[in-house]
Amino acid sequence: MGATILIIEDDPVQLQIIRDTLEAVNFNTVGARDGAEGLRLLYEHQPDLVILDVMMPALSGWEVCQRIRDVSTVPIIFITAKGSHEDRVKGLKLGADDYLVKPFVAAELHARVEAVLRRTRMPPPAKHRVLRFGNGELIIEPDAREVMVRGESVDLTLAEYRLLLFMAERAGRVLSADILTDELWPDDPNASVDNVRWHIWRLRRKIEEDPDDPQYILTERGLGYRFSA
Repeated sequence: MGATILIIEDDPVQLQIIRDTLEAVNFNTVGARDGAEGLRLLYEHQPDLVILDVMMPALSGWEVCQRIRDVSTVPIIFITAKGSHEDRVKGLKLGADDYLVKPFVAAELHARVEAVLRRTRMPPPAKHRVLRFGNGELIIEPDAREVMVRGESVDLTLAEYRLLLFMAERAGRVLSADILTDELWPDDPNASVDNVRWHIWRLRRKIEEDPDDPQYILTERGLGYRFSA
């Protein structure tokens, strides 16, 4: 049985097109016409991925995304007619995993859904050792996919966790934004250094005691980033 995808789209024609497109390639779909219904169906169906329209009445896609992120790390793909750089950055900052601009062709929608699901389903590397930094203030347990900061568990999205683990396993090395982009979004030709910057920004606010004066994720100007051991 294919993955279950929740589509939250107020345009009934567009909603049906997306459902037909994904069901034709063996995905299960659930459709919602507004944000409130979408949140209800999220709880009921526990989907593997959410496709979320930005411009909706009552609850906007931005607001729905924030509410989803309060309770779930389910992958989210934004779809919108607004394709500006600022909107893309806003979506990533809110925790979206990808961003698709209308109009789009069926093949692109299918490819992006497959790429996000593939990243989500990647199993943790086998036999990883527990990583400890800052005299035990930061602990990463790869087998459990758990991150502890000063004794408290930290909730990270999949992209944030993969970025943190990738850098921590290479502590002391300078990693360019291009290398990090290739690691996190290997199948997305539209991924950019902006994606990396925002995930770095989000990670610092979750693991650093002072995000403006980071202890772990350091910026090497003109070169990239370095995880300090």
